[in-house]
Amino acid sequence: MDQVIDEPLQRLRAAARRTRELATNRAGTGLGHEDADDDVGTIGTDGALGFDPFPLLEALHHHGVRAVVIGQVAGIMHGSTELTGDLDLLWDGAPEHAPALAAAFASIDARLTDEKGGLLPTRPDSFLRPKVSFTSPGAGGDCCTPALPWRDLRVREFLDHAISAVDPGGLVVHYASREDLIRMRHALGRPKDLRRAAELAALAPDHP
Repeated sequence: MDQVIDEPLQRLRAAARRTRELATNRAGTGLGHEDADDDVGTIGTDGALGFDPFPLLEALHHHGVRAVVIGQVAGIMHGSTELTGDLDLLWDGAPEHAPALAAAFASIDARLTDEKGGLLPTRPDSFLRPKVSFTSPGAGGDCCTPALPWRDLRVREFLDHAISAVDPGGLVVHYASREDLIRMRHALGRPKDLRRAAELAALAPDHP
């Protein structure tokens, strides 16, 4: 059963605000989230300029989409202190859920691209790929399904383990459990992933 708490969203709002403040006077680099350094992460890309994941998270909630936040945004919700400039999502990939997902992305004028950077229409069939990348006015990132190769991880089970955070206005955001996020970090194995996995593992037990 999902745990329902508000503090993770407070952490995320504060982190997004810090990211925007840090990037305010920084010149654009021309780098997108796919160009992120394996050690620094997307905080060094143009995704950090104006970073705000909440418009998309609110659109997903409004359209009844159960997409689970993964990556460093989920890490921040668990208490990680490292900032990020992208938003990564995991959903079940079921064709019957794709129309609501497409409607949510279309409502915020998101732009979709395939693994080679080719533009995709914001239609349900585009989301049936193992991974689609997106940019939107507030945040860019990847929207993935369990069909994406995750090494030996049973990622579909991670959807069932997800935690729910609810803010006073009723916004519900689902995010990966700390244990599953650590497993994902170790599977990726980049310097930033191993560093962030160690940070998550060291958090106080009262963090979900």
